[in-house]
Amino acid sequence: MERERFHDRAEAGRLLADRLRHYTGRDDVIVLALPRGGVPVGYEVAKALGVPLDVFVVRKLGVPGYEELAMGAIASGGLIVLNPEALEALPISEADIHRAAAAELRELERREEAYRGGHDPPDVAGKTVILVDDGLATGATMRAAALAVRQLHPARVVVAVPVAAAETCDDFRDVVDEIICSVTPRPFRAVGLWYEDFSQTSDEEVRDLLLRLNKRAEARH
Repeated sequence: MERERFHDRAEAGRLLADRLRHYTGRDDVIVLALPRGGVPVGYEVAKALGVPLDVFVVRKLGVPGYEELAMGAIASGGLIVLNPEALEALPISEADIHRAAAAELRELERREEAYRGGHDPPDVAGKTVILVDDGLATGATMRAAALAVRQLHPARVVVAVPVAAAETCDDFRDVVDEIICSVTPRPFRAVGLWYEDFSQTSDEEVRDLLLRLNKRAEARH
């Protein structure tokens, strides 16, 4: 699909849903969106497919003293995914990993409480999980999410995004069962360039979208 730019994340989500029609109405499918920017996209996907929506929070674990470098990530449920290249190249101890994980776990739990309001995370064992974000640049956060979700024993892991670098999409083929990138522009440069409105999504918007979709689901039942 060739196009200039998406108007906003909602339009991007509706167009992405068209590429996922084969999952419509299936009771073994769930959309997990990466907050915050992935949630407006995931909302439109889940609404179009008639499947549940939840969040999957991922926090980077920074190397002590060089926090911008990732030695791994911690994801929903306290699942830790480590970056073997960083661990081999740098003098990182187990204590360093535990300290970073403990700090990020507090923020992860705060966000989950803010978004989910005390509800338990969904059980994804045996299900098809569609992981959604508003785009992939390096793909590091989504890769951590996919590897963490794998530890929860789903039947199938799908990554779906509106826009990404073509090489990043290709890199996911060994990690997930299916990768869907609606648009892979060249040159790619940055996710935000492909949206007319790329304003930050707030915690309140995330909460509102999750509640709205859950209410729709309850009304159907």
